[in-house]
Amino acid sequence: MNTAVKASNGLKLTDILVTIVIAVVFGLVYKIWGPAYDLVKPLGLNAEQWVYGMWFMAGTFAYLIIRKPGVAILAEVAAATVSAFLGSEWGMSTLYYGFLQGLGAELFFAAFLYRNANLWVTSLAAAGSAIASLILDFSYGYIDQLSTWNYVLYVGFRMIGSIVIAGVFAFYLAKALEVTGVTRTLRPATEQDYKGLD
Repeated sequence: MNTAVKASNGLKLTDILVTIVIAVVFGLVYKIWGPAYDLVKPLGLNAEQWVYGMWFMAGTFAYLIIRKPGVAILAEVAAATVSAFLGSEWGMSTLYYGFLQGLGAELFFAAFLYRNANLWVTSLAAAGSAIASLILDFSYGYIDQLSTWNYVLYVGFRMIGSIVIAGVFAFYLAKALEVTGVTRTLRPATEQDYKGLD
Protein backbone atom coordinates (compact mmCIF):
# COMPACT_ATOMS: atom_id res chain seq x y z
CA MET A 1 0.00 0.00 0.00
CA ASN A 2 1.13 3.50 -0.71
CA THR A 3 3.08 4.98 2.16
CA ALA A 4 3.55 8.42 0.61
CA VAL A 5 0.38 10.15 -0.50
CA LYS A 6 0.00 13.51 -2.19
CA ALA A 7 -3.16 15.22 -0.97
CA SER A 8 -5.00 16.76 -3.88
CA ASN A 9 -7.13 19.87 -3.85
CA GLY A 10 -10.04 18.82 -1.67
CA LEU A 11 -12.96 16.49 -2.04
CA LYS A 12 -14.71 15.98 -5.35
CA LEU A 13 -18.31 14.82 -5.62
CA THR A 14 -17.08 11.29 -6.38
CA ASP A 15 -14.96 11.30 -3.21
CA ILE A 16 -17.93 12.39 -1.12
CA LEU A 17 -20.24 9.80 -2.65
CA VAL A 18 -17.74 6.97 -2.16
CA THR A 19 -17.15 8.11 1.42
CA ILE A 20 -20.91 8.12 2.05
CA VAL A 21 -21.25 4.61 0.60
CA ILE A 22 -18.43 3.41 2.88
CA ALA A 23 -20.13 5.18 5.79
CA VAL A 24 -23.50 3.56 5.09
CA VAL A 25 -21.88 0.12 5.12
CA PHE A 26 -20.13 0.90 8.39
CA GLY A 27 -23.30 2.45 9.82
CA LEU A 28 -24.99 -0.91 9.33
CA VAL A 29 -21.99 -2.68 10.84
CA TYR A 30 -22.06 -0.29 13.82
CA LYS A 31 -25.72 -1.07 14.43
CA ILE A 32 -25.01 -4.81 14.37
CA TRP A 33 -21.90 -4.35 16.50
CA GLY A 34 -23.89 -3.01 19.48
CA PRO A 35 -25.25 -6.41 20.54
CA ALA A 36 -21.88 -8.05 19.73
CA TYR A 37 -20.25 -5.55 22.06
CA ASP A 38 -22.66 -6.56 24.84
CA LEU A 39 -21.97 -10.27 24.24
CA VAL A 40 -18.28 -9.76 25.00
CA LYS A 41 -18.88 -8.10 28.39
CA PRO A 42 -19.28 -11.36 30.37
CA LEU A 43 -15.84 -12.56 29.23
CA GLY A 44 -14.07 -10.45 31.82
CA LEU A 45 -13.57 -7.03 33.33
CA ASN A 46 -13.63 -4.41 30.55
CA ALA A 47 -13.45 -7.19 27.93
CA GLU A 48 -15.83 -5.23 25.71
CA GLN A 49 -13.15 -2.58 25.25
CA TRP A 50 -11.16 -5.02 23.09
CA VAL A 51 -13.83 -4.76 20.36
CA TYR A 52 -14.69 -1.06 20.75
CA GLY A 53 -12.38 -0.12 17.88
CA MET A 54 -14.89 -1.30 15.30
CA TRP A 55 -16.73 2.00 15.83
CA PHE A 56 -13.66 3.90 14.61
CA MET A 57 -13.10 1.95 11.44
CA ALA A 58 -15.23 4.02 9.05
CA GLY A 59 -12.90 7.01 9.42
CA THR A 60 -9.60 5.20 9.02
CA PHE A 61 -10.81 2.91 6.24
CA ALA A 62 -12.42 5.73 4.25
CA TYR A 63 -9.22 7.76 4.50
CA LEU A 64 -7.14 4.83 3.24
CA ILE A 65 -9.44 4.55 0.21
CA ILE A 66 -9.89 8.27 -0.61
CA ARG A 67 -6.80 9.81 1.05
CA LYS A 68 -8.00 13.38 1.23
CA PRO A 69 -8.53 15.86 4.08
CA GLY A 70 -11.91 15.68 5.80
CA VAL A 71 -12.72 12.12 4.78
CA ALA A 72 -12.25 10.59 8.25
CA ILE A 73 -14.66 13.09 9.85
CA LEU A 74 -17.21 12.79 7.04
CA ALA A 75 -17.14 8.99 7.16
CA GLU A 76 -17.48 8.76 10.95
CA VAL A 77 -20.29 11.32 11.14
CA ALA A 78 -22.18 9.71 8.26
CA ALA A 79 -21.74 6.20 9.73
CA ALA A 80 -22.87 7.44 13.14
CA THR A 81 -25.90 9.09 11.52
CA VAL A 82 -26.89 5.85 9.79
CA SER A 83 -26.43 3.95 13.04
CA ALA A 84 -28.51 6.51 14.97
CA PHE A 85 -31.35 6.41 12.42
CA LEU A 86 -31.37 2.63 12.59
CA GLY A 87 -32.08 2.91 16.30
CA SER A 88 -28.69 2.90 17.99
CA GLU A 89 -29.02 2.13 21.68
CA TRP A 90 -26.96 5.25 22.43
CA GLY A 91 -29.37 7.60 20.69
CA MET A 92 -28.27 10.97 19.38
CA SER A 93 -25.05 10.93 21.42
CA THR A 94 -23.86 8.59 18.64
CA LEU A 95 -23.50 11.69 16.44
CA TYR A 96 -21.25 13.43 18.98
CA TYR A 97 -19.12 10.33 19.20
CA GLY A 98 -18.99 10.06 15.41
CA PHE A 99 -17.79 13.64 15.02
CA LEU A 100 -15.14 13.47 17.74
CA GLN A 101 -13.91 10.03 16.71
CA GLY A 102 -13.55 11.23 13.12
CA LEU A 103 -11.78 14.35 14.34
CA GLY A 104 -9.41 12.25 16.46
CA ALA A 105 -8.39 10.24 13.38
CA GLU A 106 -8.29 13.31 11.16
CA LEU A 107 -5.83 15.10 13.44
CA PHE A 108 -3.27 12.33 13.02
CA PHE A 109 -3.68 12.20 9.25
CA ALA A 110 -3.28 15.99 9.23
CA ALA A 111 -0.18 15.78 11.44
CA PHE A 112 1.46 13.85 8.59
CA LEU A 113 0.11 16.42 6.10
CA TYR A 114 -2.16 13.80 4.53
CA ARG A 115 0.88 12.33 2.79
CA ASN A 116 1.10 9.02 4.63
CA ALA A 117 -1.24 6.09 4.52
CA ASN A 118 0.99 3.50 6.11
CA LEU A 119 0.24 1.12 8.95
CA TRP A 120 1.91 3.32 11.56
CA VAL A 121 -0.11 6.45 10.68
CA THR A 122 -3.34 4.46 10.40
CA SER A 123 -2.72 2.95 13.85
CA LEU A 124 -2.06 6.41 15.29
CA ALA A 125 -5.31 7.66 13.74
CA ALA A 126 -7.15 4.73 15.32
CA ALA A 127 -5.62 5.67 18.67
CA GLY A 128 -6.73 9.27 18.05
CA SER A 129 -10.31 8.07 17.64
CA ALA A 130 -10.02 6.06 20.85
CA ILE A 131 -8.73 9.09 22.77
CA ALA A 132 -11.62 11.22 21.45
CA SER A 133 -14.15 8.58 22.52
CA LEU A 134 -12.61 8.41 25.99
CA ILE A 135 -12.95 12.17 26.38
CA LEU A 136 -16.68 11.87 25.67
CA ASP A 137 -17.01 8.85 27.96
CA PHE A 138 -15.48 10.92 30.72
CA SER A 139 -17.69 13.96 30.02
CA TYR A 140 -20.82 11.78 30.07
CA GLY A 141 -19.73 10.33 33.40
CA TYR A 142 -19.32 6.79 32.11
CA ILE A 143 -15.82 6.33 33.49
CA ASP A 144 -15.14 9.10 35.99
CA GLN A 145 -15.90 6.84 38.97
CA LEU A 146 -13.52 4.02 38.05
CA SER A 147 -10.64 3.16 40.34
CA THR A 148 -7.18 3.86 38.95
CA TRP A 149 -6.31 0.25 38.10
CA ASN A 150 -9.72 -0.27 36.47
CA TYR A 151 -9.33 2.95 34.50
CA VAL A 152 -5.91 1.82 33.25
CA LEU A 153 -7.39 -1.50 32.07
CA TYR A 154 -10.35 0.24 30.45
CA VAL A 155 -8.19 2.73 28.54
CA GLY A 156 -5.49 0.19 27.72
CA PHE A 157 -7.90 -2.38 26.33
CA ARG A 158 -9.71 0.24 24.24
CA MET A 159 -6.46 1.60 22.84
CA ILE A 160 -5.12 -1.84 21.93
CA GLY A 161 -8.43 -3.00 20.46
CA SER A 162 -8.74 0.22 18.47
CA ILE A 163 -5.27 -0.08 17.00
CA VAL A 164 -5.89 -3.72 16.06
CA ILE A 165 -9.33 -3.18 14.50
CA ALA A 166 -9.40 0.41 13.18
CA GLY A 167 -5.67 0.51 12.53
CA VAL A 168 -4.22 -2.86 11.50
CA PHE A 169 -7.40 -4.53 10.22
CA ALA A 170 -8.54 -1.39 8.33
CA PHE A 171 -5.08 -1.05 6.77
CA TYR A 172 -4.96 -4.63 5.51
CA LEU A 173 -8.56 -4.53 4.32
CA ALA A 174 -7.76 -1.41 2.26
CA LYS A 175 -4.57 -3.08 1.03
CA ALA A 176 -6.61 -6.09 -0.13
CA LEU A 177 -8.85 -3.72 -2.10
CA GLU A 178 -5.74 -2.13 -3.64
CA VAL A 179 -4.65 -5.55 -4.91
CA THR A 180 -8.01 -6.11 -6.62
CA GLY A 181 -7.71 -2.80 -8.46
CA VAL A 182 -11.03 -1.50 -7.13
CA THR A 183 -9.45 1.72 -5.89
CA ARG A 184 -7.83 2.47 -9.25
CA THR A 185 -10.96 4.32 -10.39
CA LEU A 186 -10.89 6.53 -7.28
CA ARG A 187 -7.35 7.80 -7.64
CA PRO A 188 -4.54 7.25 -10.10
CA ALA A 189 -1.95 4.65 -9.13
CA THR A 190 1.57 5.94 -8.44
CA GLU A 191 4.93 4.21 -8.42
CA GLN A 192 4.68 4.18 -4.61
CA ASP A 193 1.39 2.28 -4.87
CA TYR A 194 3.07 -0.48 -6.83
CA LYS A 195 6.07 -0.61 -4.50
CA GLY A 196 3.71 -0.81 -1.53
CA LEU A 197 2.17 -3.98 -2.91
CA ASP A 198 5.47 -5.88 -2.87
